[in-house]
Amino acid sequence: MSKHRGHEQHEIEDISDVVHDFSDLPDSILHHILSFIPTTEAVKTSILSTRWKNLWTFLPSIDIDDELLCAREVYDVTSFVNFVERVLLLWDASNMEKFRISCHVLCNSSIIRSWISHAIMHNVQELDICLVQGDPYVIPQSIFDSTSLVSLKIRMNWDILLPSHVSFPCLKTLHLSFLWFLHDDFTEKIFPGCPALEELVLFKCCFRNSKNTVISSSTLKNLTIHDLSRFQPYDDTSGCKIKIDAANLTYFEYIGFLSNEIIFNDTSSLNKSFIDIPNPGERLNKVACRAIDLLKQLQYVASLQFSNQIFKLYNLFVSMRDLCASCAACTLVRQFNLVIDAYMHLELPQDSDLEELSWL
Repeated sequence: MSKHRGHEQHEIEDISDVVHDFSDLPDSILHHILSFIPTTEAVKTSILSTRWKNLWTFLPSIDIDDELLCAREVYDVTSFVNFVERVLLLWDASNMEKFRISCHVLCNSSIIRSWISHAIMHNVQELDICLVQGDPYVIPQSIFDSTSLVSLKIRMNWDILLPSHVSFPCLKTLHLSFLWFLHDDFTEKIFPGCPALEELVLFKCCFRNSKNTVISSSTLKNLTIHDLSRFQPYDDTSGCKIKIDAANLTYFEYIGFLSNEIIFNDTSSLNKSFIDIPNPGERLNKVACRAIDLLKQLQYVASLQFSNQIFKLYNLFVSMRDLCASCAACTLVRQFNLVIDAYMHLELPQDSDLEELSWL
């Protein structure tokens, strides 16, 4: 028993030494260290000593995540909400660098909207929103004329209601995941309001009811589109046309079944691209046509990387020649063959700028 108590005493002394060493550091460094852990954990440091009692209230970032509730048999949503409300009340920094909110259990839109509004009022620079449940009204309208936002990431499975005017004068990074683009005017409103945008990610967004989605930005440098994982039952056979007008785009990544048609207005500045098109099953003919059109547009890219899936797609399509007697099918095979051969340096266009071709 005495040995056990001695071991515990030794551990307490070690922890005390660590706390003492950390307490000698300047507040700015401690704030930086605490910013890398969830706010729920940062608040717990207030019991370490008098020095640490209010230290977390000056953190430049707030990270709210109700994931811990999912691991419990009984969801104590009320306690979680009360905790967050108190954190926001006691938080004392003038400007917020980053605000992250991830809600898997909490679905009260008015509460979540008030928390996001709190971050906007404190001139948040990086806003990361991940919501499993909710409605289009959960995103406050005040977010769409933020003069401080540099990075905005939204992950939620429904649409967003945009105001008539959108203004993100400082926004450089925009990630939209699982959003529903129900109307063409979404992109028509949002991109003109982002004069400094450099990086755009569209991850498994749904373009239902949208016929022409226009991505227009003279400052955009990196564009990533991860299409829906499969064709949806409600998909129109022609899909949506995603028109890209980005004269200074240098990197383009596409992963998906080409359920939507990709159309570039200008690829002269594009120097690197990655393409991954898995086997589309019964939509093989349509996807093959779109794959040919997409690859033709990328013939001047200096560095082009394929996944091995696109070559499997090519081989599968070629294998259909003996099963398809139609002229259209034969023409597609020849076109696909010419495009792939060109990228394999067999018939590379003389004016092509391709310097590197690889696949995973």
